[in-house]
Amino acid sequence: MSSTPITVSALSEYIKDIFDNDAQLQKVCVVGELSNFKVHSSGHCYFSLKDEAAVISAVMFRGDAAKLRFRPESGMKVILYGRVSLFPKNGQYQIYVSNMQPDGVGSLYIAFEQLKEKLYKEGLFDKKYKKPLPKYPTKIGLVTSPTGAAVRDMIRIISSRYKAAEIIVCPVLVQGETAPDSIANMIKYVNEHDICDVIICGRGGGSIEDLWCFNDEKVARAVFESRIPVISAVGHEPDITIIDYVADVRASTPSNGAEIVVPDSNELLIRLNDAKQKMYMTELKRISFLKEKLAMLENHKLMRSPMSYYADKNMMLDMQEQKLMAAVEKLLERKKNEYIRLVSTIDALSPLKVISRGYGMVETEGKIVKSIGDIKQGSSIKTSLSDGYFESVVTKIEEKK
Repeated sequence: MSSTPITVSALSEYIKDIFDNDAQLQKVCVVGELSNFKVHSSGHCYFSLKDEAAVISAVMFRGDAAKLRFRPESGMKVILYGRVSLFPKNGQYQIYVSNMQPDGVGSLYIAFEQLKEKLYKEGLFDKKYKKPLPKYPTKIGLVTSPTGAAVRDMIRIISSRYKAAEIIVCPVLVQGETAPDSIANMIKYVNEHDICDVIICGRGGGSIEDLWCFNDEKVARAVFESRIPVISAVGHEPDITIIDYVADVRASTPSNGAEIVVPDSNELLIRLNDAKQKMYMTELKRISFLKEKLAMLENHKLMRSPMSYYADKNMMLDMQEQKLMAAVEKLLERKKNEYIRLVSTIDALSPLKVISRGYGMVETEGKIVKSIGDIKQGSSIKTSLSDGYFESVVTKIEEKK
């Protein structure tokens, strides 16, 4: 460059052109540890990538960040793909990241574990929220692809096991970017319109990418919020998805889900026949018992000679009447004696009884005189005897010494 002064902007643009025209910097793959990872309200991600000796700034715009299968976090070791350029505004060069993946562990696995941990902490896996399946469902909703082998297997198994149930296929996409919305919306629709008694949600086997829509948070929350019990039936026995943890019951395969959702009509018939046989034997025993009881009644004295039975009962009634009368008389006699004894006691304590023996009762001003202290000289007193009373005036009071 010449020694002629140039503006800061011009220098920045020159340096930026060097970066942008360097083929090596336009397609870089860098491994390092995420640091200061932040997601802006715009959806863009700003962070640093570092190792033991250096640090470089990086940005990942919203469109690219939305495609990630996992949630980047500070401290995570990753491999970045993108280009290196200069941001003239602050004169800082940085990596513009177009893709990112964990170093050593698959992004899908990390995304699965992250969502699993998040929903577990929120309580979506808790057993207390698990709803019981109806024993004898009348309507079964199959939230699955209407064209796959899985739906045909489920219809065949349910129809052969329990013809009383109506099968309602609720068609959804089970693979691809739009599949999560399709499944979540269908589960909500089935609940809103009360379409069935129980839901089987799933699909046949496939790769982890094929089954990934069943690891989506929207689908997991729709299953958890479903008022109708949900059976998850995704893939094969080893396949585990997020909705397996959230659903009320997990089936190892769609066919297993069809076996779980309804009872076997043949087994029901066997149980009904057993119950019928037990009822028949119980009724035979009851009838036999009633016959024996009837025979005993027929041989009873009342049935053989009712007048004789009546006469015996009449005699027993007379005897009871005599016993009752005797008991009453005895009770009356005892009460009479008690009465006489009480009257005698009261009579002996009566003042009139004492007076009849020559004593008198002295009163002044309506009060009985018990002591010379109750009267005064000149007081008017009344003396009661057995045959009357007389009044007098106290002329002299002398206290006993």
